[in-house]
Amino acid sequence: MSLSRNQVLGEMGLSPQWILRETRAVARGEKRAKSSILPAPMHKAEQFLAGVAEKMPASGAERSAPIAQLGWDGLRQRIAGCRDCALCGERKQAVAGVGDENADWLFVGEGPGAEEDARGEPFVGPAGKLLDAMLAAIDLTRGEDVYIANAVKCRPPSNRTPEAAEMAACAPYLKRQIALLQPRLIVLLGRAAVHALLGEDGSLASLRGKPLAYRDGERDIPVVVTYHPAYLLRTLPDKAKSWEDLCRARALMRSLKP
Repeated sequence: MSLSRNQVLGEMGLSPQWILRETRAVARGEKRAKSSILPAPMHKAEQFLAGVAEKMPASGAERSAPIAQLGWDGLRQRIAGCRDCALCGERKQAVAGVGDENADWLFVGEGPGAEEDARGEPFVGPAGKLLDAMLAAIDLTRGEDVYIANAVKCRPPSNRTPEAAEMAACAPYLKRQIALLQPRLIVLLGRAAVHALLGEDGSLASLRGKPLAYRDGERDIPVVVTYHPAYLLRTLPDKAKSWEDLCRARALMRSLKP
């Protein structure tokens, strides 16, 4: 069933006064060649990934090289059969990601929950419903110019926050997904996603609104940080802050040079 804009914002707990006037094409940004992105120095992510490599055993560090050569099909197969950390012991299945594999928008969460583990798709259930409402509020739709992934691909027990070693084990997968996707903008949902991708360990409140970027080869991809939908379901007042972040992401996408 199709929802009106006011109904979508109602799902997010926001006042109908926030009505977007831009067209879908504007919100998504015109599809352009993904080559020139606003430059922004990025050092912490590189330091974090270097630290990850140092902490991994030789066999683990060496495994990153073949992963970096995989296409989408090979990457999905590799993730499905991965047994490189303890999370594989209790999973029903690994959850690689879902969406448009040529998308401009990449949303990265923390890790699969129980329902995601059962269905094999990220962000389903109540948190997924809220994420879909958040996307609709800026004229986006799951699967259309949007790709959704997680920092870790297997469900942490009791839905706990992924540990550093677990995120390190999955780091080559997320890095390869970004390299294949070449998004124009990344939206990080929650602190674990920020730490996994950028190496930032500050509070989410201190990182929201900051000009952040992820270095992908010679490209700097702008990053917007906001709250995880599961957190917003527990902390309703912060939905308004998340709406501010979405508006900032939309404006940033519009400003990116072709």
